Amino acid sequence: QAQLEESGGGLVEPGGSLRLSCAASGFIFSNLDMGWYRQAPGKERELVAFINSNGYRRNYGDSVKGRFTISRDNSAKKVYLQMNSLTSEDTAVYYCKVVRPFEYWGQGTQVTVSS
Repeated sequence: QAQLEESGGGLVEPGGSLRLSCAASGFIFSNLDMGWYRQAPGKERELVAFINSNGYRRNYGDSVKGRFTISRDNSAKKVYLQMNSLTSEDTAVYYCKVVRPFEYWGQGTQVTVSS
């Protein structure tokens, strides 16, 4: 059964860091382009970061460039999001997503940035 399971969310103080993980099962992971998205209360879901299947191409949303890093380990079937210099504006539910060749969403993990 196909599944994306996010982990690593939680409460962090402004300026802190978190590392999100997304474990994939039931997929041929190395064939998949992956993304991290987020949705804050009252806002639309937005792209945070994208990584292609071999990890050579990465794109970031403007609001996270220079602070967040997406990476993947195809042997472990995982994609990661390292988040640094967090602010309250980063508070959201973060979702892992298969972007191509089909779309598939994880259930999300809550990230709260607050003192």
